[in-house]
Amino acid sequence: MTTYEALLIGGRSGVGKSTVAWEVSALLQEAGVAHCLLEGDYLGQVHPAPADDPRRSAITERNLTAVWANFAALGHRRLVYTNTVSVLESAMFRRALGGGDATRIVRVLLTAGDTTARERLARRETGSQLALHVERSGLAARRLEREAPPGTVRVGTDGRSVAEVAREVVAATGW
Repeated sequence: MTTYEALLIGGRSGVGKSTVAWEVSALLQEAGVAHCLLEGDYLGQVHPAPADDPRRSAITERNLTAVWANFAALGHRRLVYTNTVSVLESAMFRRALGGGDATRIVRVLLTAGDTTARERLARRETGSQLALHVERSGLAARRLEREAPPGTVRVGTDGRSVAEVAREVVAATGW
């Protein structure tokens, strides 16, 4: 059986998940490490949510399974995935990647204080949703701190460069 590996980068909104993931990908490319990069937010963006899947977890898993099947058919075995709560969803990744318990999961929770997250969100959210995103970000940060499984690597982003954070994330994978 082929062993698959997934690097799950989670964290509150405004912590820098997407930016760090792009830098992680650049470091892996530079090192010649084959991998795929997926922004998880796009796998479940459907409105309205399916009546039988209000949290969009089933549609996300279906889409992840389909996309991963294409990557795996090309011989890929490593996935870098970003989504706020991805570090809480190891079981979904084991199912979607098809490796079951043989799938190696590396969970990295990026952290940032309220002020940092608010400042970053203010640069990104220029429409009517800033207040809502700031509120949700705080709720997510508290939930992730409580519920992140043992073995989750926490990487602070406050006052650090994207490159510095990405190097620490890559180091956690051993890739």
